[in-house]
Amino acid sequence: MEVIPGILEKDWSEIERKIEIVKSFAETASQSSVAEANAAPAIHIDIIDGKFAPNTTFLDPSPFAKYSKEIFFELHMMVNNPVQYLKPFARAGFKRFLGHIEKMSDQDEFVAKAQELGEVGLVIDGITPVSNIKVPYGDLDCVLIMTIKAGQSRQEFVPEYLEKVRRIREKNKFLAIEVDGGINDKTIIQAKEDGATRFVSTTFIFNPLLDSSPQKQFSLLQSRINQ
Repeated sequence: MEVIPGILEKDWSEIERKIEIVKSFAETASQSSVAEANAAPAIHIDIIDGKFAPNTTFLDPSPFAKYSKEIFFELHMMVNNPVQYLKPFARAGFKRFLGHIEKMSDQDEFVAKAQELGEVGLVIDGITPVSNIKVPYGDLDCVLIMTIKAGQSRQEFVPEYLEKVRRIREKNKFLAIEVDGGINDKTIIQAKEDGATRFVSTTFIFNPLLDSSPQKQFSLLQSRINQ
């Protein structure tokens, strides 16, 4: 079980600010646990090209390189032809690659090329059926299920999309299943009960309107999955 902070931003300055916040999570954990100190914190980076969805994010991989030795970066590609983004982001130090099948011309090609560079997962958007995944689950490191319509932060969680988590878990007991979209201290429990093992949270952790700090929000989510 793992909570992964998500970052979806248009400007590097805001991305870097949030990376530094997540780094502080790890520094705090290292004071109480040697095991946690030895584990690089994970961050889920969203990229959107304006074609997959009516939104565009920061798309330059190069600035991430300065953090790649101390952060485990996973890349969520909401883009046309995600295979073209693999090598540039791998060179910047990304280690897990998550591509949407809706804009993927060849799932087998994407998986094969991503496996040469790190971990690989296929992503299905909220309305996309599980049957559209054509690669055997045994060939994947994970599957990412969107619990919203991909492309924008601050959307409301759609519990009906958890049916896809349940269906995949019935077919494969060991595959890592990630969920992304509207994950908070209540919806994370629903997702866990239905078989998810990784939980991406963006707004709930980094919401500036909350009195609670990102560290406390992150710790709250961790406590929910550890119950």
